[in-house]
Amino acid sequence: MSSAIIPVFYAISDDFAPYAAVSIKSLAINADPNDQYQIIILHQGLSDTTKATLSGLSTANVTVTFTELKQSLSAIQDQQQNFLRADFFTLTIFYRLFIADMFPQFDKAIYIDSDTVIPGNLAKLYQISLGDNLIGAAPDHSIEHVPPMVHYITGALGIPATEYINSGVLLLNLTKLRDEHFSHRFLSLLTKYQFDCIAPDQDYLNTMCHGRIHYLDEVWDAMPKEPDYAPVANPQLVHYNLFYKPWYFDHIMYGDYFWQYADQTPYRDELHRQLNTYTKAQQDADRAKLTTLMNKAGRLPDTPTTFKKVAAQGEAIYG
Repeated sequence: MSSAIIPVFYAISDDFAPYAAVSIKSLAINADPNDQYQIIILHQGLSDTTKATLSGLSTANVTVTFTELKQSLSAIQDQQQNFLRADFFTLTIFYRLFIADMFPQFDKAIYIDSDTVIPGNLAKLYQISLGDNLIGAAPDHSIEHVPPMVHYITGALGIPATEYINSGVLLLNLTKLRDEHFSHRFLSLLTKYQFDCIAPDQDYLNTMCHGRIHYLDEVWDAMPKEPDYAPVANPQLVHYNLFYKPWYFDHIMYGDYFWQYADQTPYRDELHRQLNTYTKAQQDADRAKLTTLMNKAGRLPDTPTTFKKVAAQGEAIYG
C-alpha cells in the first residue's frame, strides 16, 4: 500500500448527513485503535454546519475530511462535458467511479453508501486481497427471488443473476482501475449509448467489471429482506438498501443495529422524529415506487439498446 491509512469514502448531500453520521460513528466505535482511517466525504457543496457536525465525529484514529467534486473532477481531461449527457443521470450517483483518478495517492480504498452501519471491524474488509480483480463486492441476494429483476439482469445486462453485485459497499482496486482507464471507458459508454438502467452506477459496475469481481461474503453487505427470509448471522456491515430504512419504518431487519449507533450521534433527535412523523401514506408511496421500479425492470430487456445487445454487436463491455 502507498499509505498505512485506510481510506474510506462516502458521497453525500446535506440531506444524507444524519445517516452518514450513524455509519461513521459505528465505524469509529468498532475500529481497532491500532488502525488509522481517513474518512473522505465526497460532495458538491455541504453546509458549514454539516461539515462541522461530521468533523466532530473524528477520533484519535478516525479522521473525517471533505472533498468537493466540482473542483477535483475537472482534472479528468476532456471528460467534464460528459457527466450530464443523459437526462436521468447525475454526477452524484457516479462519484464512486472516479475515486481512482481523483486520489492517485491510494492503491486501494473502501466505498460505502451512507445508509449503512458497521458493527464489525472494517479493517478486516480492507485486508481482503483483490489480486487482479477491479473491485470486491457482495452479490445482491435480495433480487434472486424477484422475477422482473432476474429477467432484467440476464436479459438486459447479460450476466447471471447470481453474480449481480450491490454497489453500496465496494472494495476498490484503485491501481487496476487507473491502469485500465476505467473512468474513461465508463464515460465513453455513457456518452455513446446512454443505457436505460434500474441502478445506473451499479449496473455499469456489474457489466464493466464482470469477470473481474472478488465476491465478498454477505456479512459485508447484509441487506434487510422481507420477514420470510432469514437474516445474515453476525453481520459486519449492514446496508439499508432501497426502501428498507429504519428511520422510516419500524421492525426493519437489522433495525436495532441502526438505533444502537444513531442514539450516539448529534442527529439522534432528528432521526427519531423522522421515524415518528413518517406517515402511512408516505410508506405506501415508497412501496408503490418499488412496484414501479420492478415493472420497469421487466420491460427493459426489450428496449433497443441494452448492455447485452451492444456487447453482441462487438462492443467491449465486460471485464
